[in-house]
Amino acid sequence: MVCQLSVADTSLERMTSQITVDKADKAPEPSSAPAPAKGLRGHPWLTLFSVAIGVMMVALDGTIVAIANPAIAKDLGTTMAGVQWITNGYLLALAVALITAGKLGDRFGHRQTFLIGVAGFAVASGAIGFSSSVGLVVAFRVLQGLFGALLMPAALGLLRATFPAEKLNMAIGIWGMVIGASTAGGPIVGGLLVEHVSWQSVFFINVPVGVIALVLGLVILKDHRAENAPKSFDIPGIVLLSGGMFALILALIKGSEWGWGGSRTLLFLAGAVLLFALFAFWESKVKEPLIPLGMFRSVPLSAGTVLMVLMAFAFMGGLFFVTFYLQNVHGMSPVDSGLHLLPLTAMMIVASPIAGALITKFGPRVPLVGGMVATAIAMFGMSTMTTDTATLPMSLWLGMLGLGLAPVMVGATEVIVGNAPLELSGVAGGLQQAGMQVGGALGTAVLGAVMAARVDNDLPVNWADAKLPPMTPEQLDQASAAVQMGGAPVPPKAPEPVAEAITSVAHDTFVSGMGLAFTVAGVVAVVAALVATLTKRGANADAGAGVGHI
Repeated sequence: MVCQLSVADTSLERMTSQITVDKADKAPEPSSAPAPAKGLRGHPWLTLFSVAIGVMMVALDGTIVAIANPAIAKDLGTTMAGVQWITNGYLLALAVALITAGKLGDRFGHRQTFLIGVAGFAVASGAIGFSSSVGLVVAFRVLQGLFGALLMPAALGLLRATFPAEKLNMAIGIWGMVIGASTAGGPIVGGLLVEHVSWQSVFFINVPVGVIALVLGLVILKDHRAENAPKSFDIPGIVLLSGGMFALILALIKGSEWGWGGSRTLLFLAGAVLLFALFAFWESKVKEPLIPLGMFRSVPLSAGTVLMVLMAFAFMGGLFFVTFYLQNVHGMSPVDSGLHLLPLTAMMIVASPIAGALITKFGPRVPLVGGMVATAIAMFGMSTMTTDTATLPMSLWLGMLGLGLAPVMVGATEVIVGNAPLELSGVAGGLQQAGMQVGGALGTAVLGAVMAARVDNDLPVNWADAKLPPMTPEQLDQASAAVQMGGAPVPPKAPEPVAEAITSVAHDTFVSGMGLAFTVAGVVAVVAALVATLTKRGANADAGAGVGHI
């Protein structure tokens, strides 16, 4: 018996020794899990501060341009379609490139891709400021979006690799606060710059911010690479995914112009479906796929991705019209219109870190569902706004919107990134950001089409009811384009009573279209709340820098 125990003890010792060796063999190499930070380089909180500067620049640019759109349209003589391309060109480039950029970070290191993204984004921003035509602005906005795609998932990858699991949600909460505050604060900063400097300064401001982010990144950021990081690229997968996303977004953007049942629209939509199907088939066969389809066996990860799309659809699509409403209907200056969005900004700043703490303690499901319900209430509330809505109710709905968005920005990020393996943190970060950017582009395109359809339908009727002089079809098209941006197509030297009647008809028609757009956004937010019930805490959340110390 003693002999058996001795043998068992010896076997147990060998097993324990073998397990220890196996763990040692499987432990992350020094490059994949940071040692305790003793100085600036690799310090978690300093890493968060460094990447936040770069992320702020990209997030700010997503909405800062919205406040400058009326000035750009006037200065460069563009139409509603041109203004949409300035916004959608940027979002489309981000959406198409984000997952590929995340793969680049996983392959070559997130520090390198982040720094290249920061430098390229700043240079492209400066080039936009020197542009003298809409075509050049759109071209450089696309380039700006491509570089922005490099740094966004890299930032998440750096946070995932640097912070231990118990503090990752708080870090993501602060990261989400920066994105939310920058996104919502863009109109305020843009208003100040447009009113007191020029619309070009909206882009020039990224140059010094980019320089600061680059210097901080060079000094502070430490590269982390997972042991099982990909060693090759899935070029056919990149081409198929990029082509499919481009075809889909282009069809949605141009659908109202081409006609939703038109041959070109249907051709691009069919092309998108075909390319996505070929992408899925290819990914199931290739050795190192761009997006391992097994990731989507995780219901929470899939739900988190869909949630990001729906949230951004409602938020960014709706925000596109608010600036036109404030400036062109209420006659506010760019600064005043930006200040009227302060409740949205303030609530996102306050609620994001709190949401991170709540999600860490209770899990993401309840905060996410509650956030999307609050977002839906805000959207339905804004759908009731009229041409003379006072500041107080407007601030109430905007504050409610900020309160609802904060937990979604934090929680959906945790769900997506936390449910992905560490070696795919860049792809997961790209997936999260791609969902947000695709949703924003879809929201702007679809809600823009909703607005255009309502204006095209209501304007001739309202014009006739006001007993205004009849318009030719060409004049009606021009008037409709102006009304879609909240403008009033008042002819030069028109008598004051006629000018007032035209302005009243134009603003009433615009607000009617905006109300319908917000109603659609509210319905989308309700669907998002249902999707949020499928989320849960990331199964791989502990796979980050758990051995590190702060």
